[in-house]
Amino acid sequence: MAQDHKICFITNIGPHYRFPIFSLMGEELPCDFYLGDKWKSPIKTFKYESLKGYRKTLKNYFFHPFYWQYGSVGLLFKPYTYYIMDGEPYCLSSWVILLLSKLTGKKTIAWTHGWYGRESFLKRVIKKVFFSMHTRLLIYSEYAIALMKKEGINPKKMFCIANSLDSDVEKDIRKHLCKTSVYNDYFHNDYPVIIYCGRIQKGKKLEMLIDGIRLLRQEGYPVNVIFVGKDVEGVHIEEYARVAGIEQQIWMYGPCYDAKVLGELFYNAQVCVSPGNVGLTAIHALSFGCPVITHGNFPDQMPEFESIKPGITGDFFQQDDVNSLKESIKKWTSLSPSERHTARMAAFEEIDRKWNIHYQIDVIKKVISEL
Repeated sequence: MAQDHKICFITNIGPHYRFPIFSLMGEELPCDFYLGDKWKSPIKTFKYESLKGYRKTLKNYFFHPFYWQYGSVGLLFKPYTYYIMDGEPYCLSSWVILLLSKLTGKKTIAWTHGWYGRESFLKRVIKKVFFSMHTRLLIYSEYAIALMKKEGINPKKMFCIANSLDSDVEKDIRKHLCKTSVYNDYFHNDYPVIIYCGRIQKGKKLEMLIDGIRLLRQEGYPVNVIFVGKDVEGVHIEEYARVAGIEQQIWMYGPCYDAKVLGELFYNAQVCVSPGNVGLTAIHALSFGCPVITHGNFPDQMPEFESIKPGITGDFFQQDDVNSLKESIKKWTSLSPSERHTARMAAFEEIDRKWNIHYQIDVIKKVISEL
């Protein structure tokens, strides 16, 4: 790609999990990065200076619920041809960039969640105008693309970008994973093990998981659960488990960022459960061969729910129905060794098919080449 067709990438923050795809873009595309300095909620970021193509940290100014990225509008007058931005209607500076791009002939590409399916009438109108102003749209899920087509947004503009973690590292770790006694050593029993990995937040509705385990115990079907992550909202799930009388069946592991350790924990668990919405937790679990259970009300889900193929890589239960959750847990924790192996292979295949950095870079290259 010629130097005068460089890409300007503007984003509100540089989450730690996105470093692998950003790094690959920096290596394989003529891309300069401009990243925001902070976000509304605490997010673990990578060291911006370590990213090839990093140019500047932009200051985000918040005017609830809107924000402005200081210094981003001026980038439109630099020698870039393509501008990849967060498709975030709440970013006021993005609106200005979109308007000016029409006058300057620059190409704008949104990398966005797009539609959820729960938008009010006013939000639908605003989003439709906003997304229609972009030259191309990189959408996280096919579900969102289908909703946007119904709203009249040109389907030829939309491409599914999916999502990823550190897929190359995880794939390498996968080669060395095997059955271990990690759970037997902690729980001192051989009950099936459920894993939840992610920040412990109220929206994840982890109390439902405790309630489901309590019901299973009453039915004579005990299971263990490990919680890997930090309690960031004072959920106190261990206290809830104590009141429910199943404190001996839970392991509050705490936060963990060691991919090898996480690989062992996922690989040896029977299933990953996220009773509230599921996001990158699904990709994390499937990357290490662990099927995923979450609720099936898609407007209240995150894009990564699409990685769950019912009966193959996991299942959906009826939202907020603890008995439905309990039955799904019972199904997936009672698999035979051969059935568990089949689910593991299906999880790997799903990640390798779409939810990885190489799929994402191919989509970006395709969009740029068509422009």
